[in-house]
Amino acid sequence: MRGMWNGLQPLTIQRDGVTLFARQGGPADSGRQPLLLLHGHPQTMAMWHRVAPVLAQSRRVVLMDLRGYGDSDRPAAGEGSAAYAKREMALDAVALMQSLGHERFAVLAHDRGARVAHRLALDHPQVVTRLMLLDIAPTLAMYEGTTEAFARAYWHWFFLIQPAPLPERLIEADPLAYLRDGMGRRGGGFFGPDAWAEYERCIAKPGTAAAICADYRAGAGIDLAHDRADCDAGQRVTQPLRVLWGANGVVGRCFEPLKLWQAAAENVTGRAVDSGHYIAEEAPEVVLAEAAEFFRRD
Repeated sequence: MRGMWNGLQPLTIQRDGVTLFARQGGPADSGRQPLLLLHGHPQTMAMWHRVAPVLAQSRRVVLMDLRGYGDSDRPAAGEGSAAYAKREMALDAVALMQSLGHERFAVLAHDRGARVAHRLALDHPQVVTRLMLLDIAPTLAMYEGTTEAFARAYWHWFFLIQPAPLPERLIEADPLAYLRDGMGRRGGGFFGPDAWAEYERCIAKPGTAAAICADYRAGAGIDLAHDRADCDAGQRVTQPLRVLWGANGVVGRCFEPLKLWQAAAENVTGRAVDSGHYIAEEAPEVVLAEAAEFFRRD
């Protein structure tokens, strides 16, 4: 793991009794905004292992395991899974960056982490300078635009939100099978062995199944309420936003990501890339080139 991270140093912080695991590295005096990287489900910050060390050559980079994932805590879900609302996770991100002295920062995020980044940009526009999101459309738009094709491909969205303890019990019966089946249907042989070992280690940690389910239940409940309130108020992302999606992935096949983001944000660019869902691991050179261009303006 030391070789995979190439100088990105581990750290932890606490926020409201929840311990969050992170790493940071790169020059603190580069004159550029620090860059926060947020991962997706059912992964950890290890998904950035082909990208983060290169980004850290020219700027300060911070990675965080979202609550419920990796080596961060798995707090009780609470009423309506409110502990896993993207608003709560966004507050984790702000707390982490402020603890490191970063009052303003840019964000690069994938999958569930990109949903946290979307909420982060809406709730904290004064701290997020710009953001790049990988292979998602806005959560509300995806639920409202669900088709049979999407439901079949993203079966986990509808499995994980079933009432407890059904999905938890099934995942806990064989967490490695859930990982293989869930990622294998959208992935391939491009996962690095060290990263995959991390995914296996962390999916098997006690409380992970409950945390993952709480994340998705929040996504289908309290997060949608927050998103609808923003829509009703006319609130949109105001920061520069770059969106990338896999040309071979479900999001690009079932939705029009750029059009949906243009409805949710004021300053959007984006394109499909030759990849599936796991862009940072399938096509890291594309992510690095896009990030170099998009974040150079900080």
